[in-house]
Amino acid sequence: MMTPVLLSATLLLLLLPGAPATNSNQTPIKILVANSLANAPNQTYSTSLAFRGILLGGMRRLQDSNQGFSFYYTEDPNYGPFLVCVNGQCGCTAGRTYWELLVIKENNELIRPDVGIGCYIPCANETIILNYNSY
Repeated sequence: MMTPVLLSATLLLLLLPGAPATNSNQTPIKILVANSLANAPNQTYSTSLAFRGILLGGMRRLQDSNQGFSFYYTEDPNYGPFLVCVNGQCGCTAGRTYWELLVIKENNELIRPDVGIGCYIPCANETIILNYNSY
């Protein structure tokens, strides 16, 4: 039997903003893989992530469930996950290429998040664009 203090602490954790979801609330998103440097067709995938979950979690879920989507990232000690490859196409410092993160919000506004895949929290029905580009 739970003591009143332990029960109160448990309820408080469930009510705190940002507390881990305890139910199956999922946020549906689309991931569009584009290549601005080649005349290749875009690839669009549907996935979901936990309520207030990070983009990286949705990308992992998609990779685990869809053999047509793969990605690789490195971990920067100062800035976190850095997207390196998507579907076999890798960015290259020598070639001055990289994977750009863009988002089409539900109102069709295109934004460039100021955070990466490890910190961006998508909203329902957003389209996440992973765009291969050069600098």
